[in-house]
Amino acid sequence: MATKQLPENPEIEPLTRTQILIAMGATAVVLLLISKLCLQFGSISLLPLSLTVKALLLGVGLGLGISGASSIVYRLWPAYQRSADYYLELVLKPLLWLDLIWLGLLPGLSEELLFRGVMLPAVGLNVVGLVGSSFCFGILHLSSPQQWSYAVWATTVGLLLGYSALATGNLLVPIVAHITTNVISSCLWKLDYKKL
Repeated sequence: MATKQLPENPEIEPLTRTQILIAMGATAVVLLLISKLCLQFGSISLLPLSLTVKALLLGVGLGLGISGASSIVYRLWPAYQRSADYYLELVLKPLLWLDLIWLGLLPGLSEELLFRGVMLPAVGLNVVGLVGSSFCFGILHLSSPQQWSYAVWATTVGLLLGYSALATGNLLVPIVAHITTNVISSCLWKLDYKKL
């Protein structure tokens, strides 16, 4: 990563560690509540979640693949590089190393439960459901119009995570992949940031 000295965005004030942790927790709770309400009052069946060694290994492998692809896209696409640097500095800079566990777990669990566990089966276990749930996942990551490239990448990642859910029939695969990707990218950013 090149530099972490990004232009100030007048729309968003720098956040404190406490604010970020509260926002992460609150967002996870809201997404989990939406999922629960959809399951309770809709005629939706949650995508199965089976704890198997194969699912864990597939999830870790997919997470490593997404992390590697993200690194390549970061180097080749300047708009994504600026967007990712801005977002990661805003979220990660105030966090401690142990906080990165929560940054992996909370979104990995809550977002996958909603987008791949509930929304994908609700829209359809097909291409329409895959594209629709991935697009919604990308929009969730659009914090401002300037972050469009980050949302495009999130949509692409959503397609990969959704495809893994469809191909395996196991929600654990995208959950583990999402957690792995978040933890790896966060740790790499923190390591790179400390060098500056």
